[in-house]
Amino acid sequence: MNVEPVNSASSPNSNDHPSQPTEIASTGVPSSESLNQPESLKQPKSLKQPEQFERSERSEQPSQPTVLQPETLATSSNHAPDPLQDENQTLTLVQQILTEYQAELPALSASVRAVVTRIAVEVVRICSKSDRIYNSGEVQFWQMKLARLRMQKCLNYYRLGSRQGRVELMSHLSTMVYRHIAPHQSQLGFSARYNAIEDFLQGFNVEVLKAFRRENGLDANYCPKTRLELAEYMAFTEQYAKRHILLPGQRKQQLIVLRAQGYAQRQPPEAVLDLELAMDSAKGEEAEMHSRSAMMQQVREQMVAETVDPADSVIRDRVITELIEYLEEQGQPDCVEYLILKLKDLSAPEIDDLLGLSPRQRDYLQQRFKYHVEKFARSHRWQLVHQWLGADLDQNLGMTQQQWDLFLSRLTPDLQQLLQLKSKQLEDQEIAKILKCTPVQVRKRWVKLLNLAWEARNSSTV
Repeated sequence: MNVEPVNSASSPNSNDHPSQPTEIASTGVPSSESLNQPESLKQPKSLKQPEQFERSERSEQPSQPTVLQPETLATSSNHAPDPLQDENQTLTLVQQILTEYQAELPALSASVRAVVTRIAVEVVRICSKSDRIYNSGEVQFWQMKLARLRMQKCLNYYRLGSRQGRVELMSHLSTMVYRHIAPHQSQLGFSARYNAIEDFLQGFNVEVLKAFRRENGLDANYCPKTRLELAEYMAFTEQYAKRHILLPGQRKQQLIVLRAQGYAQRQPPEAVLDLELAMDSAKGEEAEMHSRSAMMQQVREQMVAETVDPADSVIRDRVITELIEYLEEQGQPDCVEYLILKLKDLSAPEIDDLLGLSPRQRDYLQQRFKYHVEKFARSHRWQLVHQWLGADLDQNLGMTQQQWDLFLSRLTPDLQQLLQLKSKQLEDQEIAKILKCTPVQVRKRWVKLLNLAWEARNSSTV
């Protein structure tokens, strides 16, 4: 389901003017590279961090945990609101934001002022409803602090642009719901799970757009048209997804995770099967009839339309970037050059010529490169690499069920316990306390376990 079209400008010089229509991707909208933080003011010790304020101001107590509607996210306050004072504070805050971010914002226009005003109104609302901020006597300090956080997030997406921004946001949201999007008993591969995520995010994006219109008092047919408006909407999408919902027992969960869990519970077993079957061509008369169903046609059309997997591409880019950074930290610039040339699909003789290597020197370089890559993949950033390979912990480290059962049976009791603790996403320090060892020993044991998993996964006898 596509959401209403928006426009995005392609160059900073025309960023605030409508251009060719583009659709807000069903899988979301984008995330961005971090901006340089502006010089922060001294923070009152008695207050929480501004991010905590935003989360607490956006929390709610749903009457029905399965039907969560984050509509008006009001918070309790013991002081009476002053509309006139809020209006004056909003006008002042708008002017402060426009002045501070003048160099980073496009030329001042009605659209730019509207975006900044919406941010200011929301910030003033949060601060006016917080007794903790109100009683601190530092209201203006926190208003500007929160406004900067909101503006920085918006400008992150603005700098990325509409296309890359949507890809980044989609990747970020996909990561948040990856473990929750399918029923616990299902054994979905990466491609099928990604299709489920894409379908879920289509509906979630519709919900976000409605919430954005409602919370900002916009028309029912409002859609972002300029690059800055789209950046504002993408920043809102990320913040909306991260809102904490108060559950029974004083537990909290992110809104998008609850939505994904609800989506997974509503999926019938045959829907999961359809996603898997759609990846193969029909075989036999019964399969041929099944493949002609409306659902199968829709799934297959979507798969054909999206031949490039954006999520996989983003994760791959992260792996490459972090591997290069790791090699540089290890003092291996020649390995970095070798990696870059290998990524360009050059042959061994071409690499030898470009790097000025003899065959013996190349063999030595390859051995060092292999050593560092394996160390990176199995120790330094094992989680990222395994996620990219579709071999994360929730995927049995990439093994079939038969391989996994045999692998578990061959593990020593201490490694089995380590695997259970890692599956609970505990930090190494916590695991070390439970196992009564040092964090370094935990990491060494985990590398050993990953090596065993690597052998089991690639062994024909398992």
